[in-house]
Amino acid sequence: MQGTNDQRAGLLSGFAAYGMWGIVPLYWPLLKPAGAVEILAHRMVWSLGVVAVLLLVLRRWSWIGPLLRQPRKLGMLGIAASTITVNWGLYIWAVNSGHVVEASLGYFINPLVTIAMGVLLLGERLRPAQWAAVATGAVAVLVLAVGYGKPPWISLILAFSFATYGLVKKKVDMGGLESLTVETAVLFLPALGYLIWLGAQGTSTLTSEGAGHTALLASTGVVTAVPLILFGAAAIRIPLSTIGLLQYMTPIAQFLLGVAYFHEEMPPERWAGFALVWAALIVLTWDALRTARRNRAQAQAARLAATATAAPAGAERPSVSPGKSPGAGTECRS
Repeated sequence: MQGTNDQRAGLLSGFAAYGMWGIVPLYWPLLKPAGAVEILAHRMVWSLGVVAVLLLVLRRWSWIGPLLRQPRKLGMLGIAASTITVNWGLYIWAVNSGHVVEASLGYFINPLVTIAMGVLLLGERLRPAQWAAVATGAVAVLVLAVGYGKPPWISLILAFSFATYGLVKKKVDMGGLESLTVETAVLFLPALGYLIWLGAQGTSTLTSEGAGHTALLASTGVVTAVPLILFGAAAIRIPLSTIGLLQYMTPIAQFLLGVAYFHEEMPPERWAGFALVWAALIVLTWDALRTARRNRAQAQAARLAATATAAPAGAERPSVSPGKSPGAGTECRS
């Protein structure tokens, strides 16, 4: 029963996390007239405040000392902070500049870019279906380049920056809350310095647009931290294959918002490019589910074989003499 409750809680957390990321394009325009860089700086500053409070409440400070003695790990987290800064900043600019659909494409092709980076940088070997998906994704980018009249740079930079971020995080192997704390701490001083400079120039919107605007800018920390915490809760409770399926909620929601709410144009060539990307993701998902099912079947077969092998050995134990209990003549140990 406990396992069922854990899975249910994990699934609800996953839906909540990816759902919040999916509707976040509705939030960034509320922060205008603040520009993308100012919003990004506020996001960095307030996120550190939120995660610091969470660490204080949870009393999770013991990891800081050992981390400070690992300069390589700190350097990797610095790289992660840089790549996520590019990703966050470009995404905010894209949404507030009317490129929600193109931004959603970046997160659609992100799994394909991650696989390609695994081959090129980690020497991973792909299954035929994965090769087919990556090739289809490459064709989709070419079709979209024709449709846009130029390569879809926003999508590509978002996809590659987030894939790089994921690669670095995989190497660091650190909890979500802890790594977010370090990343925002690395970014805190530059972000705070920029906000102070804006204030000195008289161009900051923090206090010039009313209390509501100030509260919205401060809430960027909550908007950043809460989905990540929910994602962390989901990741430890539900299978990775389920996480892989849930992740498509975000770009699907963003795409629908871009088309139906923001009324961005979708000429036929863009529909064709998106259709190719979706076809590649269907192949990728089908292959992942098939592989996971096969691996589970093989693991179960191995367990059954091990049980069958152990049974004869258990049957060779000496028999108990008649009239003597199995525990007679032995000391009882608890």
